[in-house]
Amino acid sequence: MFKKKAVTIPKQYDKENQKPVLKCSICNGEQVAGFKNLRTGRFEEVMLVRNEADLREFMDRYGVSEVTREY
Repeated sequence: MFKKKAVTIPKQYDKENQKPVLKCSICNGEQVAGFKNLRTGRFEEVMLVRNEADLREFMDRYGVSEVTREY
């Protein structure tokens, strides 16, 4: 009847070589959360962000406290 809430362990990313980024489209407003490689500049998509709940889920999943926006 009552389920315990699952404890989620944050997934890991390379904190030395990657930074969390929210790529935002100026044209249609689409937002994609992911990680940008600091050495190569390559962006790795993780999930589509449609609202604040999705952004919070991304931040909680990876243990991120701040996400920079890029246009």
